[in-house]
Amino acid sequence: MEGEDSRLVEKTEERTSATTTSDASASADGDSDGEQASSSASTSTLFMDNVGEVVLTLGSDGLSWKFPDSDYKDLSSCFGIKLGGDVVTEIKFSEIYGVELISYGVIRGSNHPNIGKLISLHGHVDTQMYRFTVHGIKKSQHSQLCLATYTFGHKDSEICHMWTDWIDASLKMEVDRPKNLLSGKKHGCRTWENVAPVFSRAKVATKVIVTERAGQAFDAMISSSNEELRSYDGVIIVGGDGFFNEVLNGFLLFRLRAPHPPSPSDILHLTRSNGPVLGHDTREATSETPETEAASPLLSSSSTHKAIGLANSSTENDSGYTDEELDFPFPREHLRFGIIPAGSTDAIVMCTTGTRDPITSALQIVLGKRISLDIAQVVRWKTTFTADVDPCVRYAASFAGYGFYGDVITESENYRWMGPKRYDYAGTKVFLRHRSYEAEVAYFESESENPESPVERGSNPCSSWMKSMCCSEKPQRVICRANCGVCSNSKPVHMSKTRQRLTPYSWRGGGVGGRWQKCAGRFLSVGAAIISNRNEKAPDGLVAEAHLSDGFLHLLLIKDCPRALYLWHLTQLAKKGGEPLNFSFVEHHKTPAFTFTSMGKESVWNLDGEPFPAHQLSAQVFRGLISLFASGPPV
Repeated sequence: MEGEDSRLVEKTEERTSATTTSDASASADGDSDGEQASSSASTSTLFMDNVGEVVLTLGSDGLSWKFPDSDYKDLSSCFGIKLGGDVVTEIKFSEIYGVELISYGVIRGSNHPNIGKLISLHGHVDTQMYRFTVHGIKKSQHSQLCLATYTFGHKDSEICHMWTDWIDASLKMEVDRPKNLLSGKKHGCRTWENVAPVFSRAKVATKVIVTERAGQAFDAMISSSNEELRSYDGVIIVGGDGFFNEVLNGFLLFRLRAPHPPSPSDILHLTRSNGPVLGHDTREATSETPETEAASPLLSSSSTHKAIGLANSSTENDSGYTDEELDFPFPREHLRFGIIPAGSTDAIVMCTTGTRDPITSALQIVLGKRISLDIAQVVRWKTTFTADVDPCVRYAASFAGYGFYGDVITESENYRWMGPKRYDYAGTKVFLRHRSYEAEVAYFESESENPESPVERGSNPCSSWMKSMCCSEKPQRVICRANCGVCSNSKPVHMSKTRQRLTPYSWRGGGVGGRWQKCAGRFLSVGAAIISNRNEKAPDGLVAEAHLSDGFLHLLLIKDCPRALYLWHLTQLAKKGGEPLNFSFVEHHKTPAFTFTSMGKESVWNLDGEPFPAHQLSAQVFRGLISLFASGPPV
């Protein structure tokens, strides 16, 4: 038996050597950099680990392999025997993130129960040879991407070198893939260790910054010069939503130059000049939007700009940056952000990839995936009722919330030693407390988003208790997915070098038609969702139909109600396919901007998981302001 195996190996080596030598000779006549390999098919007979002898073909869009004998070219079926759907016979370049030579070693025969018997007839047993590995991806359940490796071998090392050069040249032709990244990590050292090999195999250089204190990532982004940032293809964050918020604010705070949203006082002036101040649940127009952008109520007037320190032109601001240094056009399409999840909620990652899996995020980064993301500019005008007007700008990528949400984040700060469980504990305490707050909210209602349903207008005749059961008509949801038509329907905002200040809503094309609406009363919470905020506790998110880049905030006003009804609302949030907005005490408005004024002594907001004290506050959204290494949640 041993003599028979030896003769089979010798016969196989002779056949393989003859085939690959012919291929190598053909390659020598072509381009040395491997471009010929990507434009026309090249083949070699190699041994594939756990499969056996195959003919490997390099085509224009990927690799494919099959058995060399004409009797069973298809690896999924041999001699009429179906081998199962798990036998892979090809991989596209778009699914390959790296290729590398590995050490001289064993190429094993097939481990498939049906192929194993056929391979013994075909003449391959475990043997030592030179090897190279192709690193790719495969999709699994729950939106996750898994690592896939395909190892090939040959007795001639030059053949293995040739194939790695061919494949590497083809990967270099894949567009949008990063080459150089800046990476920051807070408490995600172990997570980074797990994903670092992915970047190494993909030949992506990374500069890693390990933060040791709160605010260090913010300081690092502020201190990085624009020239330095231009040298990177992206900034990678290993952490949660709060850590990303820190990096985002450090990046935008002194680089994004845009008019502030209108303050509550601006809206008050509008109502006094155009009509009376409106009370609780009143839905009358406070002003019509002028046709010209310069007079739009979404933008502060020039006098307001001067009052809050935003002159029309300046040579230097308080940060010490000159106009030349601030010349950093937005959106910055070249510089993308990537998030490798290592937080307690990871809502942004869940909404942009569909899963909290670090490997999936790392693979989408090295493959150069891209989506645009809306960003909200939040301006605090006053910290307390007695404080002077002192504008403070922050940016948020997922959510801004007051009342219940602000109380939970404030309470949780006292229990950091509990880790992520502190949010459940703090949330329970705040729920049992059941506090409501008096406040006044104004929001801009664009003409394209006038609510046609009485549910949003607060005029549904059903009682609070019976509403969710008797209101059978539910608005059709258009969920944001990969290649979303809503998000790609219009171009994002842009700022050119000649125009120093970014104007929000410019994507609408010459002014926004609509009017300001105003309401006041007691609220359990006021929230503004920029994205759906899907997470493990709210599988559909706060607003299931929110999109990643449609230029709207989803304003949620939860009016005071009995604790039992509020619990019903929260249980709907935690339920897949629930209807948390289908209650009469819940108002939902799509808006590009809103203002808020607290009537109490204390007021704390939750911005992307970080506390933000604010008595008076305004917010506006910038459509598609930044790009992420992600493809969006799968369909």
